[in-house]
Amino acid sequence: MKTIQFLKTAGSIACVAFALNATAQTSGSAPSAASETIGQHVDDGTITTKAKAELLSAKNVKSTHIHVKTRKGVVWLTGSVPSADDKAAAGEVVKGIDGVSSVRNHLKVVAE
Repeated sequence: MKTIQFLKTAGSIACVAFALNATAQTSGSAPSAASETIGQHVDDGTITTKAKAELLSAKNVKSTHIHVKTRKGVVWLTGSVPSADDKAAAGEVVKGIDGVSSVRNHLKVVAE
């Protein structure tokens, strides 16, 4: 009986851990979230969501190929944009979001 309860508990913990990790976007240049607390994960998730929304609504940024990852308030921008102006504008848009401590702009300029 104790074994069944233990397996149920372990399964529940695994599901929660999987759900938290499934929401994070992976990127080669962003650090892992291994040492991140639940509060930091939620805050970083909120920043990522706000950044994506701001980039989509920005008139001066073509953001369809921009990927956003946030870790401890540091936002990584990866992907591609059609011009250097779009790259700079994307960085400026994200810098203006509450909670962003810095922006790592790794966007590549690729002519369409």
